[in-house]
Amino acid sequence: MATPVTARFGKFRVLIGSGSGPIVYAAPCGFTSKSLSLTKSLSEVSLPDCDEPDAPIVLGRDVESISASVSGDGVLAAAAVTTWLDAYESTESIPVKIEIEFSSGTVTWTGNMHVESLELGAEQGGRVTLNVSMQSDGALVRTDTL
Repeated sequence: MATPVTARFGKFRVLIGSGSGPIVYAAPCGFTSKSLSLTKSLSEVSLPDCDEPDAPIVLGRDVESISASVSGDGVLAAAAVTTWLDAYESTESIPVKIEIEFSSGTVTWTGNMHVESLELGAEQGGRVTLNVSMQSDGALVRTDTL
């Protein structure tokens, strides 16, 4: 049995780009959980069987739009506070890069996203936490080196 090549938590990076000059990407500290969701909006059309009119109709589906979202939560690190607040307060989308690094290569998505929501919280006896949701603004471009 061959074991699969997998990636560890630290090799899944959500990087925020600087807004001026050549884009420099950095991963804000603090995430203890993060995810990338790639979604499609589909339309449906009924496709009848022309040879068998009484046969069940099958559904065809066409892509109307694609979208990507990033979510993450963890602790609010002091070094990341201004990065997240500036990104949230911006009316323009921000450059984002998402990387998953395997021992066999890396999958990278690059594009712009809006910080849709930024939730800060705390409980008695705990630390200040952060919950972030970002939505794509245009296409994310994927590159692979696998």
